[in-house]
Amino acid sequence: MALTSMSLPFLILQTGTPVAPMRRRGGFPHWIRVAAGLRAGEVVEVDVESGIAPPPFRAFAGVLVTGSGAMVSDRRPWSEATAGWLRDAIHAGTPTFGICYGHQLIAHALGGTVGDNPAGREMGTVELRCNAAAAGDPLFAGAPVVFPVQMTHLQSVLVAPAGAEVLAATDLDVCAALRFSDRAWGVQFHPEFSARHMRGYIAARAPALRREGRNPRVVHAAVRATPSARGILRQFVRLARRNAG
Repeated sequence: MALTSMSLPFLILQTGTPVAPMRRRGGFPHWIRVAAGLRAGEVVEVDVESGIAPPPFRAFAGVLVTGSGAMVSDRRPWSEATAGWLRDAIHAGTPTFGICYGHQLIAHALGGTVGDNPAGREMGTVELRCNAAAAGDPLFAGAPVVFPVQMTHLQSVLVAPAGAEVLAATDLDVCAALRFSDRAWGVQFHPEFSARHMRGYIAARAPALRREGRNPRVVHAAVRATPSARGILRQFVRLARRNAG
């Protein structure tokens, strides 16, 4: 019997690992799989950061790209190779969803500009503001106009690729969510983060926050759940199931 989009697995490209204190809770692919509502047998994980090449994209219902502590602007060989693979996959119509580093990597792959955010580090639970384009987007249409998301990043998409649509922004990031094509999106926020994940990251980054003049306790106290962000991740899975193949 031929495979259908309902029977094809999802591919998760691992581009990094969580901060050390959080690794006991698993890695990014595990967090994403659970947040996306996927069972273990419904995903294939490939650690591209270690140099493993992704398999053919046509074997999957969709592709998800994790976050990372690496910097896209460093253009490491594994990252550039993955960017080329993603460019081909997106041009072929593969449903694709990038998170944080993954969001930036897709933008870079398609000709956008990624670099240090001139506003500095964005960390904690922050407000995401959707624009008019989001109202007609299949991923964001059901989301509130303003909703909380979990953020932790130093770099951002500074210039979106030609043809990409900006869907949402925060006070510190004008390209916090992008639609790259009718089947490819990227978000700077972490829909896979629970409030516990976010608090763990704030604790790990507390020395850096203090050096930058921020109070980690204040950032920690502002953390709250982000169900709408998780809903967008799950909506991607539904759309990929519907459209893949």
